[in-house]
Order: sequence, then C-alpha cells, then structure tokens
Amino acid sequence: MFLKILAHPVFMNLNFHMPMIVDLSHPVIMLQGENGAGKSTLLHSIYHALRGEKIENYIYRLDSGKVEVHKVFLFDAEAHNPRTQLDYFDDQPEMKEFLQMASHGQVMLSMFRENFPSLPDGTILLLDEPEMALSQSNQRRILKMLLELADQKKFRIICATHSPILLDAKETYVINLDNHINKNVPNADLGIEGASTIQ
Repeated sequence: MFLKILAHPVFMNLNFHMPMIVDLSHPVIMLQGENGAGKSTLLHSIYHALRGEKIENYIYRLDSGKVEVHKVFLFDAEAHNPRTQLDYFDDQPEMKEFLQMASHGQVMLSMFRENFPSLPDGTILLLDEPEMALSQSNQRRILKMLLELADQKKFRIICATHSPILLDAKETYVINLDNHINKNVPNADLGIEGASTIQ
C-alpha cells in the first residue's frame, strides 16, 4: 500500500518535496522525526486518505494494493485522554472512579489492554504518540501488544512516536521525516543537546 501526496498545505510550507511517496505496505510502521517535523500531520493525512476524504489543498493518490480498508481508527494520546473527559462516564461509575484514581499511564495501558483488541480484525490503527505518560517497561508492553494485534488480528498499525523502544524494535518499519528538507524543526538557538542554555 502506497500513499502519494501531490500537494499538502502543511508539507508544502515545511519545504517537503512533492510528490511525497509513503510506503504503507508494512504491518507496523513508526513515523520518526524532530518536534515539528510533520509526524502528526502525516498521520492525520494518512487517516483522511484511508477514509477517502477530500481536504482543501490536499491532493493525494492512495494505492491500497491488496489491502482492504475497512475500519480506520485514529487515537491521539493527548486529545483522547479520558481523564479530561470524565462527564462521558457519568453512567459508568466504576469506570469514572478508575479514571479519577489511576495515573495517566495506567489509563493508557487500559486502552491497549481492553479497547484496542475489541476493534474488528483488519483494523488500521493510527496512533499519535502512544508512549505518552508510559514508563520504559510499559512502552515495551505496548510494543508487544501492538505486535500481537498485527499478528493475531491482522491489524495494520502506524504510530507517530519519539520512543526509542518503538523505533528500535526489529519488527517495526521506520519512516524518518528528518531525512526531508524541513524548516520547522528546532534550530541552533536552542543550544546544544546536554549543554546549559542559561545565559
């Protein structure tokens, strides 16, 4: 499965060369890049393309190959944090109590353990920074869960992530957006990694 982006308002502004061709043929894909490199933008662009949606100034061609696109589920760990939307659980007092007592990381783990496996077989699962609020050991747990979803339920999974644990796993295919010309990443004004920036 390949996505060819012919025009895109954000990527054009970031100086990305068009057309941009994205290989989506692998079952577990990680989008890597600096802050502002376009990971979330690309993830949301893939979501719109898979759903066949028309977005102003976004021109694309999706070659799905032999992949049947049924259910597409986008989960943004920041935007979909149930701890900030407790009113949705007024009719589920046990869940509401759990959300009030649990840490952000525990809530995220429950999403991976209980919610994602209940999605239909063959779901394309798009995750924006799923490692948010998770310890390294729990990042390894969600990596195992993601690989099991791909193997046992034939999910295709695409993550925008900063996690070395997810990026360095031999089972994942990494698309590194830092390899593209991009004028929206941190510059030298922020100092050198590890050095003090206090004047």
